[in-house]
Amino acid sequence: MVSIRCKMVVKEVLMKLGLHYVIVNLGEVEILEDITNEQRQQIKIALLKSGLELMDDKKAVLIEKIKNIIVEMIHYTDELPKTNFSEYISEKLNYDYTHLSNLFSETEGTTIEHFIIIHKIERVKELIIYDELTLTEIAWKLHYSSVAHLSNQFKKITGLTPSFFKSLKGKKRDTLENM
Repeated sequence: MVSIRCKMVVKEVLMKLGLHYVIVNLGEVEILEDITNEQRQQIKIALLKSGLELMDDKKAVLIEKIKNIIVEMIHYTDELPKTNFSEYISEKLNYDYTHLSNLFSETEGTTIEHFIIIHKIERVKELIIYDELTLTEIAWKLHYSSVAHLSNQFKKITGLTPSFFKSLKGKKRDTLENM
């Protein structure tokens, strides 16, 4: 999992610099000590070497938190929240959803809803490839109102029907096995 690796890298960087952390979460670190500008620069360089980025801009940090909540919610939890996504995100971050939505749209050039849809479709693809659930079970798991709703959204985003996507997966496997 990417999130676990990121947290481990951040902890390692802080440890090497002799800094003590209270919390290391995705997009958020709380350090016991006051850090100097030189230490901040050292952290920034060390994180960049590992493919990570130190964000100082509060808006950028908030956008990253929104993205992390969505990715974790869709890809890494077994069950999506019972509340709607806007309430869930708003509660998690203690911000009004309208504020979060406006900030996300102006910064990312897309809506939170579209970002969620893109990730839900990626999750649908994963679940189709794993071939452990039926399309009905996938629709239920990801809170689609029906298989038709899932299929329409899938086709709109990918240009393919879920069943055609599934058949492509099988063809790729066949060609690899025949080599």
